[in-house]
Order: sequence, then structure tokens, then C-alpha cells
Amino acid sequence: MKHYSKIALGLLLVSSVALTSCRQDNTVTPDPPMESIYARLGGSTMVPDPDNAGQMIEQGRLNFRKVVNSAIGLIAADANNNVSGNLGDYFKVLLAEVNAGNTTGFAELSDNLTSFFSYNTGGTNAVNTYKGDDMVTAHDPSKNSRIGKKVTAEDYTKFEGYVGKAANMNGVAADTQLYKDIVAVLESLRPQIIQK
Repeated sequence: MKHYSKIALGLLLVSSVALTSCRQDNTVTPDPPMESIYARLGGSTMVPDPDNAGQMIEQGRLNFRKVVNSAIGLIAADANNNVSGNLGDYFKVLLAEVNAGNTTGFAELSDNLTSFFSYNTGGTNAVNTYKGDDMVTAHDPSKNSRIGKKVTAEDYTKFEGYVGKAANMNGVAADTQLYKDIVAVLESLRPQIIQK
């Protein structure tokens, strides 16, 4: 009996060492979860608002606003210069207002888009609450008189190109993964926005 006990004890010891070493060799430490897009753009860190003297703004929201405003500016510039394939037909009302010196619609569009992207990428505080229409309604000319026509797949791709150029202009595209994540957000909206 002692002989079997020593053998059993020896096997148990060898098995426990083998199993322990296997467990240690095969243990995979998961990567920490990636920060939200909003957090990677600066998140809720408060910084001076360059457009509103004496006011503060979250860095994430400011970075989104810069990209949004640059993208709108690029679209408007191409539309005003009659660049072939421009997106001006979608923004006729807005462009007419801006050309007449009325920037109220521009400010509202900028604020709505900034809030939409900020909120939907991790900026979940009250400042970033989106108050505009859902994407289907916002892009349907029969429900939204401010959009000139239904969006095509080709034109949505052009819009993404303007956003990409605006991201480059504002240093956002320097972080390749961040840029890819922003494009993924835009692509997730494609089925709701394209209506033609």
C-alpha cells in the first residue's frame, strides 16, 4: 500500500506541476479596453474655446467641431467654385443663407453635427446631447426642407472624403486607428442616410 501511495503521490505532484505550468503558459492577458473615440480626441478635459472668448469647452467636442466646420467649409468652397461633383445641391438653403450673410443655419448645423458625433462616440454628458432629427428624417427632403435632395451612395462617399480631408487638416488623421474608427462611425450611418 505504501508503494502505491508513493506512486500516486508522485503522479499527483507531477500532474499538478504540469497543469500549473500549462495554465501559466496558456494564460492570455486581455488587452485593456480601448478608450472611446471621444476620449482619444481629448475627452472631457476642459480647454479655452478659441471661438468664444472667456468660455471653456471639452477638448473632444472642440476637436469634433473643428473637423465638422472644416468639412462644411470644404463642401461650401467646392459648391461656390462649381467644382465638378460637388455636394452643393444638398446644401442650397444653407449656402444661400451664408452667402447672404446669415450664419444661423451654419451654426445650428455645426452644433448638431458636433453634438451627434460627440455623443455617439463617448461624450455622453448633457453638453453633447444631440437635438436634431434622426438620420433618416434629416436626410429626406420630403421631411426636411433644408436638404436639397436624397443622398446617393456616390455622394455619401464624397462626403466621407471631405470629412477625411477635414480630419487631416486638423491633425485627427495622424492617429491611424482613431481615423479608422471615425470612418467606421460614418459607415455605420450609411444605410440610414442613403435614400436613393
